[in-house]
Amino acid sequence: MKKLKKKILEGIKNEDGWTFMETLIVIAIILVLSATAGFAAISSLEKSRIAAAKTQIESLATALEAYYIDCGNYPAAEQGLAALRKKPEASPSSDSWGGPYLYKNAPKDPWGYEYEYTCPAPDGSPYGIRSFGADGMEGGEGKNADIKSWE
Repeated sequence: MKKLKKKILEGIKNEDGWTFMETLIVIAIILVLSATAGFAAISSLEKSRIAAAKTQIESLATALEAYYIDCGNYPAAEQGLAALRKKPEASPSSDSWGGPYLYKNAPKDPWGYEYEYTCPAPDGSPYGIRSFGADGMEGGEGKNADIKSWE
C-alpha cells in the first residue's frame, strides 16, 4: 500500500502543467474569437433594426388606412400619429372616428426617435412616415439612411 501511495505521489509530481506562455496564447485565441463574434453580432443587430423600422412603418400605415376608412381622411400633419390612439380634438375631426387604431401609443423607431408623419408625403402620396435612421438626421447611408413609407 505504501508503495502504491509513493507511485501515485511521484506521478503527480512529474506531471507538467501549462506554462505561462501557453496560457497567454490560449487567452489571446479566445479574445480573437470573441471579438469576431461580437462584430458579427453588431452587424446583425443593425440589419435587424432596419427591418424592425420597416415593419413598424407598415403597421402604422395599416392603422392609417383603417383611420381613413372610418373618417374619410388621414390625420393632419399637426395631429400626427397620436390621432391613431386618441380621437383628435382639433380640426379636421370626424364623428365617425372608430379608434383607437393602435393598442399603444405610436412606437419610437428602433433607435429611440419619433417617426415623422407628413400629410401629404413629399412624393405626392396621401401620407408619409419616416424614420431618420441611427443618426436621427435626414439623409445618410447604411445604418444612418432614412427609412420611408413612400419608397
